[in-house]
Amino acid sequence: MREPFVDRVKIFVKGGKGGDGAVAFLREKFRPKGGPAGGDGGKGGDVILVATKSKQTLLDFKYKRHFRAGNGQHGRGKNQKGKDGEDIILYVPVGTVVKDAATGKVLCDLVKEGQRCVVAKGGKGGRGNAHFATPTNQAPRYAEKGEEGEERWVILELKLIADVGIIGLPNAGKSTLLSRLTKAKPKVADYPFTTIKPNLGVLELDEERRIVLADIPGLIENAHKGAGLGHEFLRHIERTKLLLHLIDVSDFREKDPLEAFELVNRELKLYSPSLASKPQIVVGNKIDALRDKGLLKELGKAFSERGYKFTAISALTGEGLEELKELLWKELRFVSEDETSNSSAGL
Repeated sequence: MREPFVDRVKIFVKGGKGGDGAVAFLREKFRPKGGPAGGDGGKGGDVILVATKSKQTLLDFKYKRHFRAGNGQHGRGKNQKGKDGEDIILYVPVGTVVKDAATGKVLCDLVKEGQRCVVAKGGKGGRGNAHFATPTNQAPRYAEKGEEGEERWVILELKLIADVGIIGLPNAGKSTLLSRLTKAKPKVADYPFTTIKPNLGVLELDEERRIVLADIPGLIENAHKGAGLGHEFLRHIERTKLLLHLIDVSDFREKDPLEAFELVNRELKLYSPSLASKPQIVVGNKIDALRDKGLLKELGKAFSERGYKFTAISALTGEGLEELKELLWKELRFVSEDETSNSSAGL
């Protein structure tokens, strides 16, 4: 059974309480007036998130949502410090964004393997009475209490990290394309909303050239308002460098490819203008079912006039896939060089 895809959860985290400082006096043979010797309390444990590639969803946090680190131990006599409380380490998928649930502030964005983020610090341990001795008060009978640890509700939001995001209307053939380009095995069937979660796959052109692709569930009109499924997963293409816009060209009469293209782009723009401004290439799919191949020239010209690269394929038969692979690599290199140029120019 395939594990459910969970990409947004809300959890409660609390750092451990610091241990109390001790009030104690040295009582040893031959040292009847040994003085204050109360040790410090131990620090409370932290709650730490760590990014790992071994996790693909936030499923671990669907049912267990409260996490409390260990408390520090109290100080003891003979200036013995209490033991620090145990940290709690929670492993999350690479690409997880952590937000404070109360303010919406982003606490950290875990985009690299092993990256860590302390979301709830443990409280400081209290100082023992040995710290408070003075020439005028050589036997203090008080010590500090340990501090409470931080506590908060946080939202964990997963954003897949891919080079290319595959977008388009339901049934455009996104899952089939992903399965033909990579070793991914998304669900494929001839009805809308086959894809109910994003799928990742790696396209290996050769030993040195690899492209990570994400297949995003189909968008429909008013998706930005919550219609359909796509709006739930648009965050997963916010990190991509390039969008592959797949359109069905098998029947021009029933489905106008240009209208389909405009509809999806309109929903992208309403959801996030920055997302809609990402570079796109347009790929016409299902040419195996197209009777008049001459229509592809008209379509290519129309997209060219709009400033988009266009290519045609059949994800089912494999026609045009080799050309598409090379186009993807070429466009990704262009985008990466453009980003580097802008960064160097301080833009």
